[in-house]
Amino acid sequence: MPDKILIVDDEKEIADLVALYLESENFTVFKFYTAEEALHCIQNETLDLAILDVMLPGMSGLQLCRRIREQFHYPVIMLTAKGEEIDKITGLTLGADDYMTKPFLPLELMARVKAQLRRYKTYNVGAAPEEDVIVHSGLVLNIRTHECMLNERPLQLTPTEFSILRILCQQKGKVVSSEELFHQIWGDEYFSKNNNTITVHIRHLREKMGDSFESPKYIKTVWGCGYKIEA
Repeated sequence: MPDKILIVDDEKEIADLVALYLESENFTVFKFYTAEEALHCIQNETLDLAILDVMLPGMSGLQLCRRIREQFHYPVIMLTAKGEEIDKITGLTLGADDYMTKPFLPLELMARVKAQLRRYKTYNVGAAPEEDVIVHSGLVLNIRTHECMLNERPLQLTPTEFSILRILCQQKGKVVSSEELFHQIWGDEYFSKNNNTITVHIRHLREKMGDSFESPKYIKTVWGCGYKIEA
């Protein structure tokens, strides 16, 4: 069955172009020009990924992202205007997994869509054998079902947040750089030294875990090197 992808962008030309590329890759596409129109689809279709423009009339893409995250875990990619760094950071904080700046190359967007879907799908197949469960100091990650518990309390993590936590737990005791995290998660060449994507996701993870930046119990920053979880 083809993956179902939601596109919401009030720039009709962009929405139509992205839909054309996605349909050429055999995805099922649901296309809307306002967030309000998309809400019915979100509630009534089993979606696999959403592509949301930040600047929408009425309800913004950021608000729509928040509504999605109240119920669903599938990946969200935000489209932002050039230079709107605050929108990127806000989108990631609200639960978006990735963002692209307009204008963008449609083929690059397709690559990111496929990367997000690959990662998301690996967390939603079958029951987990014992080796697919990571346990560390009250933290339990089920790799197969994409479920995370902290001190018996469920954590609602996005696929990207889950990936970061999984990588750090699997390499606990070792320092993992932002570059390594980025490449393990996205597996492409889009990383740059100025990219703050990982930093924002780490901050959001700490907030959800109730972890302190100054005296962290779980995710520790090793200045100039990266992040680690103590063994």
